[in-house]
Amino acid sequence: MNYATTFLRTLAVRRKVQTLSMSSAVHENVKNYYGSRLETSDDLQTNAACSMPSRPLRKSACEALKQVHPDVCKRYFGCGLVIPEKLEGCTVLDLGSGSGRDCYVLSKLVGERGQVIGLDMTDEMIVASQKYVQYHQEKFGYSKPNTVFVKGYMEKLSDPGIQNNSLDVVVSNCVICLCPDKRTVISEAYKVLKEGGELYYSDMYASKVVPDSFKEDPVLWGEGMAGTLYWRDLITLMKDIGFSTPHLVAGSHIVVHNPELQRKTGDVTYASGTYRIFKLPQNSIKTKALVTYKGTVPDCAECFEFDASHSFKTNVPVEVGAEMAAILQNTRFSTDFNISMLDTPDPNQSSTPQYCHLSPFLLADKLGSSVKQCSKTGH
Repeated sequence: MNYATTFLRTLAVRRKVQTLSMSSAVHENVKNYYGSRLETSDDLQTNAACSMPSRPLRKSACEALKQVHPDVCKRYFGCGLVIPEKLEGCTVLDLGSGSGRDCYVLSKLVGERGQVIGLDMTDEMIVASQKYVQYHQEKFGYSKPNTVFVKGYMEKLSDPGIQNNSLDVVVSNCVICLCPDKRTVISEAYKVLKEGGELYYSDMYASKVVPDSFKEDPVLWGEGMAGTLYWRDLITLMKDIGFSTPHLVAGSHIVVHNPELQRKTGDVTYASGTYRIFKLPQNSIKTKALVTYKGTVPDCAECFEFDASHSFKTNVPVEVGAEMAAILQNTRFSTDFNISMLDTPDPNQSSTPQYCHLSPFLLADKLGSSVKQCSKTGH
């Protein structure tokens, strides 16, 4: 082995040790911040936990949320809505489940045949969420609980016993921004999803690459501002790991209340963005398709708003690109569409796509969502 090879390997090991050390320090800071320091969402120093997304809750999700215990909603620290459509019978994992608010909404929507797993690394949050399992089981009229909360880290999902290729949907609500190693988190989500499964999550995003100096501030970490991704880097990361292109569902500006935090963050601005991303088969057909929505997705009888750019009206044929065709053909939505593959190759598959339509900042500007008000309880 020559000197150069030995040096590079030593450097790689050293960087790995430094990353692990940083991850451990960040984990401890976040545990303390959310386990002890924050009692309610009012204690946050941004409006992230109440930013109104540009997309309203569907009727079934709204009804489910009304049945969630008030004490669970009080400690909600998310930054969006992570309730995708058509969840009946699905197995869903919530990364960073916190007080369990989203898990209990999902519990109602997956039904008694489905299952919801809440994962959190904070003892206080696990105890708080477990306290209401029986309450919601009885509230929803289930013969047995369909929700379980486990302690663990998003960077290693096998430790709490989550199997590869076992989940229909993975959700997360303003938690991945708290993780120093986002590539590992996203890779783990990819591994545990079934083929055709969906990652549907909300998170904070930055208007530019966040300076390294932010990462030395424990409050900026706790508020999610130090670990926030530049929104364009999300797209690159997802594609590198093997996911589909992210589809932007909702976006809203995040306002920093604290003048000291405003000074620290300078010209970096933040937005909440909800994206849906899919684990597609490697051999998906790369041609356009003519698709006709049947009106069969629950709560979407007349129109299925898939994301901020794709809206499918019932019985109206629409031509879609190759990747969207693959999504509709290979996921849980396959039975909701009549799909006719076309012979036309999609030029976007070989060229460099323009991703401006995926910016949560542009969507928030377009809809003026930063001026909307909301209830801290989520009701």
